[in-house]
Amino acid sequence: MPAIRHMPIALIALCLAPCATQAGEFAEVRPIGFSADGKVFAFEEFGIQDGSGFAFANRFFIDTTDDSFLPGSTVRVVLEDETRSIGEARAEAQARSESLEASYRFASNPGTIAAFNPLSEIDGAAHQLRYTPFSMAPQPFGPYEVTLEEKPLPASSLCRDIDETSIGFRLEMTQTDGRPSDLVLHDDTSVPRSRGCPLAYRIGGAITHSADGVSTHAVLVLVRSIGFEGESGRWIAVTRRLE
Repeated sequence: MPAIRHMPIALIALCLAPCATQAGEFAEVRPIGFSADGKVFAFEEFGIQDGSGFAFANRFFIDTTDDSFLPGSTVRVVLEDETRSIGEARAEAQARSESLEASYRFASNPGTIAAFNPLSEIDGAAHQLRYTPFSMAPQPFGPYEVTLEEKPLPASSLCRDIDETSIGFRLEMTQTDGRPSDLVLHDDTSVPRSRGCPLAYRIGGAITHSADGVSTHAVLVLVRSIGFEGESGRWIAVTRRLE
C-alpha cells in the first residue's frame, strides 16, 4: 500500500476504519450577496467541527475582477465551547464583518441562486452544472455550463505523509449563453494548505448578478477532504465577470 507507507499510525487507523464508525462533517453554505456593481461577492459557511464539537462560521469576500480575496477580509470564528451554537458562531462572524458588509450593501444585492447542487442531491452530477443566469419565463438566455476536472499535483507539506500527490482541479465554462466556450475559470498549479488534504471536488452551485451590462458568476465548489473523524467538506467560490 504505497500511498499510506508514510502515514502516522493514528491517521492510517482513521483511513482504514469502517465507514459506519466515522462521523465527518460538511459545512453548510449560504450566499451573502454582491456589491451593487458586482465587483465583490460574499458568502458564508458554517457547521459543527468533527472531533471537537465546536460551532464554527467563516465569511469570505471576493474581488470578482480578479477572483481574489479582499485583503484582510476573511472572517473565521470557532467557538471553543460545546454548549455554544451555530447561530452564535454565525452572529459573531457577521458582527466582525459588519462595517465591511454595510459599505458594500450585500443585503440589497443578493444575486440569483441560478443552480444548487449539494452533496445530498442524489442525481446531481459532481463535475458538471448547466443553468440559465436568471429565473424568468420565457427564458431569454441560453444555458451556461461549467465542468470540473480533478488533477493530481504535488502534495502540500501538510499532506506529504499521506501521499506524494494531492488533488487539485480545473474549472472551465464550456457554454456561455448557449454558445460553445473554452473559458478557463480556474486551474490549480498547486494545492493550498487551506484546503487540507483534498480527496475530491464537487460543483455545488452558481450564484449570478447583473449590472451595467456585465454579468457576474460565482461558482461554488465543495472541497471534500480528510477530516478528524472522517471525510469533511468546505466551500470555495470561483468568480468571473462576463460582458
